[in-house]
Amino acid sequence: MPNPSTTFFDTLFADQPVMAILRGFDPDRTVELCQRAWDAGIDVVEVPVQSPDALPSLHAAIAAGRDRDRSVGAGTVITPEQVRTVYEAGAVFTVAPGYDPEVAAECFRLGLAHLPGVATSSEIGQALRAGHTWLKAFPASELGTGWLRAQRGPFPAVKFVATGGVDADNAADFLAAGARVVAVGSALQDSRQLDLLGRLVRR
Repeated sequence: MPNPSTTFFDTLFADQPVMAILRGFDPDRTVELCQRAWDAGIDVVEVPVQSPDALPSLHAAIAAGRDRDRSVGAGTVITPEQVRTVYEAGAVFTVAPGYDPEVAAECFRLGLAHLPGVATSSEIGQALRAGHTWLKAFPASELGTGWLRAQRGPFPAVKFVATGGVDADNAADFLAAGARVVAVGSALQDSRQLDLLGRLVRR
């Protein structure tokens, strides 16, 4: 069975250079921001589940996504137990801050697409050997656009999702440096961000 992640993310991000990360919002606010993101043309939403109290927001986002035929994934998935929990909740993909072979293996077992995080060449190589060609560059603002350009040389097959410290002001810089997608999280506390980021999608 081939790794499902590559073909899934190829399709998911085919015309979507922006992903919204909705961390720390209650269910009602999460759904409100989902709707605003989708209305702005940002179809892909991730709800981090760093603690159990975030699960109701994930459930609410997934339900709203079904109504709009939009994809919702679970972020900060760092244990196999979390993989099973979000899979049962209906998440269609998972995202992690780093690369954990056990988490990746559990996603593979369930046929669930997984986006692991990387910050070094060694981590990129390890994830790539496991079949992951879509990788989360994290923390992007600390790694910088130069890091992305440098990694594209030895790893031309990798498609990076720049995450961490990305907002409407620097998103275009990361895309120009070679990121296929920018994922924006804490900046969404600013109500202007979704509309500004939606312009990147409509280019």
